[in-house]
Order: sequence, then structure tokens, then C-alpha cells
Amino acid sequence: MNQAGLAAAGTPRQPSKRRVPVSQPGMADPHQLFDDTSSAQSRGYGAQRVPGGLGYPAAATSPQGAFLADPVSNMAMAYGSSLAAQGKELVDKNIDRFIPVTKLKYYFAVDTMYVGKKLGLLVFPYLHQDWEVQYQQDTPVAPRFDVNAPDLYIPAMAFITYVLVAGLALGTQDRFSPDLLGLQASSALAWLTLEVLAILLSLYLVTVNTDLSTIDLVAFLGYKYVGMIGGVLMGLLFGKIGYYLVLGWCCVSIFVFMIRTLRLKILAEAAAEGIPVRGARNQLRMYLTMAVAAAQPLLMYWLTFHLVR
Repeated sequence: MNQAGLAAAGTPRQPSKRRVPVSQPGMADPHQLFDDTSSAQSRGYGAQRVPGGLGYPAAATSPQGAFLADPVSNMAMAYGSSLAAQGKELVDKNIDRFIPVTKLKYYFAVDTMYVGKKLGLLVFPYLHQDWEVQYQQDTPVAPRFDVNAPDLYIPAMAFITYVLVAGLALGTQDRFSPDLLGLQASSALAWLTLEVLAILLSLYLVTVNTDLSTIDLVAFLGYKYVGMIGGVLMGLLFGKIGYYLVLGWCCVSIFVFMIRTLRLKILAEAAAEGIPVRGARNQLRMYLTMAVAAAQPLLMYWLTFHLVR
């Protein structure tokens, strides 16, 4: 073996240098089998392609062109938008005629301090002296500034809590069912509605000119649910004795509360009109006030006695 062969065998073979052609801008790659048609701008067409359009450029779309393409649907959309705007404006203008939203905001203007004082007044009204509602420029102040002002927050929350406590009481006695719970809630609402209608009719027959509104009546009559909740809870914890003790206290408290509150709404107007205290019409107003106050303990017992066994 000669020296040339040994040199060839011992020396590694260097890879051969091949000239790779450099593609110029705008020229296709010589190793690429197919042309790249993904970018229209690189091809110089200058227009976006439509999906599924086989590579043909689409014409520019303008609002006039879109409208001419589907005029019926665009007219329908425009007409529907105008109708919706007109309907919203009409509702905003006339909603107060059907639902007194502004008045309802007043009855829910409460805070934590007011709720605590009001609950204490409902449970223990015997030492409270000033029962008159405060006014500012012939307008009653918000409930959060006056504990004597009626509100709807406590009656609404008390009613919901009463329904939940009633369901709890029925569940502990293995008598719970959705139908029975719904009957309990509907019965409470039905009695409240009958109370309001009966008082409004009585005020009309007695010809009482008072600022006592329907919402005020709902608020005052809804305060009895607070005592009902306390009675049922004590009945669940301590049996019949706890139920009768707590419910009896709450019944007396709500009776005193209603007497001292409604007499300012009903009898104060009679005094302002110059009606004698012992007159016939004034006595009717006194009887009406006593009847409304006396009905609260009766309904409190009627709506809760079957929940405690």
C-alpha cells in the first residue's frame, strides 16, 4: 500500500462545497414545488382574497354596497332599533304612573343604624316619647334620619325571613313540602292584602282626610312579621312555653306601636279640622284605629300557631 493510499485513508474527506443559488426579492425559491399564494400583497394584487374565492380578488365593500346587497334586513334592523328607542322613552316617561319608583326609593332609604333602632322600637315601644314624623319643606325626611318614618325594607325582609322560618319549622316536624310552604306564603300575602283593602274602605266610609298612603299601610302592617319570627324561633327552641311568652310580648308591643303611630295619622287630621274630641266622627276614627291595632295580634297568632307543635 503506497503512501498516497495511506494519506487518503488517514485524512478525513472534506465535504464538497456546493453553491446554493440565492433567491432575489420577487423571485420564487428554486427548491419550492408550488407558488406561495397566501399573501396577495407579495404577489402584487393589492386586494384581499375572499375565502373560497379560488384566489380571485374581491371588490372593496362600502356601506352603500352592503345596504344594496341586503336592503330588507337592514331596513328591518333600523326599524326595530327605532321602535326599541321609542319604547324605552315611553316606559321611562310613564313608569311612575303605574309603579311609583320615586316613592319606593324613599321607603328603602335606610341604613344599619335605622334598622337597629326600628327593631328595638317594635319590640319595646313603651318608653318612646316622640312619635311624630319629621318634615323638611313639607316633605317627610328619609327613614334613615327619622326612626318614626315608615319603611318597606324591614317588612320585606321580615316577610322573606318568616317564610324561611316557616319552612324550617315544617322541616323539623317532617311536614315540609313546597306546596305547603307556598300556601303559607300566599296566605300571609292574602291576609295583608285584605287588611289594606279593609282599612282603605273604612277610611273612605268614615271620610278621613289623612296623608296615610297605601304604601304607608303596607309598611305599618308588615311590621308584625318581626314578632311572628321571634315567636316561631322561640317555639322551635323552647317549645310551646317559649312560643307563647315571646309571641305574647310581641303582640302587646305591636298593639302599642300601632296605636301610637296611627293616632297621629288619623286623629291628628281630625284635630286639625276642628272636630270635637268626643264627636261622633272622631269616635269612629278612634274605633278604627283600635280595630287596626287589635287585628295585628290576632293575625300574628293565626299565621304561626300551627308551626309550633
